[in-house]
Amino acid sequence: MNASVVLAPTVAVSARVRILEAARAHLFAYGYSALTMDALAHDLGMSKKTLYVYFPSKDAIITAIIDGIGKSIRERMDAVLSNPRLNFSQKLCGVSDVVGSNLAKASPGLLHDLQRFAPQLYQKIDDLRQRNVPYVFGRLIRAGLAEGKVRHEVDPDFAVEFWLQAIRGLVHPDVLDRTQLTPRQTLEKAIHLFFGGLLSTAGRKDYEKHLAACEKHAAP
Repeated sequence: MNASVVLAPTVAVSARVRILEAARAHLFAYGYSALTMDALAHDLGMSKKTLYVYFPSKDAIITAIIDGIGKSIRERMDAVLSNPRLNFSQKLCGVSDVVGSNLAKASPGLLHDLQRFAPQLYQKIDDLRQRNVPYVFGRLIRAGLAEGKVRHEVDPDFAVEFWLQAIRGLVHPDVLDRTQLTPRQTLEKAIHLFFGGLLSTAGRKDYEKHLAACEKHAAP
């Protein structure tokens, strides 16, 4: 009988969470290549055989990590964008903070590692970006238009597509090498530059008013 069948559900969930937490810490600290099932089993104090009960491979573990990060970002974004007490500038600050706090953990070296040794996982990250960017920034830009904080002549669909392609290019490992910026620094500079061109006069004044607090909150 398969060992995973006889495990109590709570035990299985607890073990799965432990595995994912340990693998995530190892992945962000040392990269994809350094993460092995042997090392992970050793860190967790379990046999490699037990580890395979929960995940069939290293890539399956990292896939679950990426899915979990994507789900967490989407939920946090929804909470910011759906909050009726926040105006457009505060939502922009909140969105930037959510994305930035996750990008802070991803080094250019990790992205290079995934691109070279696990292109299917690198593509999965890009697929998540292509789904989430239009959803999140489309809502954000339309909220800015409704409040008069984004210039009325801005086409939200084109603006979202422009932003998606800009971000995809800017966080490419080769581009990060040239700019010598981290993914989080890239995002912050891109948001200031991109939204600086979209904002109306009123929107720019309001954004500048909230910017200092936003940057203070985002600082490590």
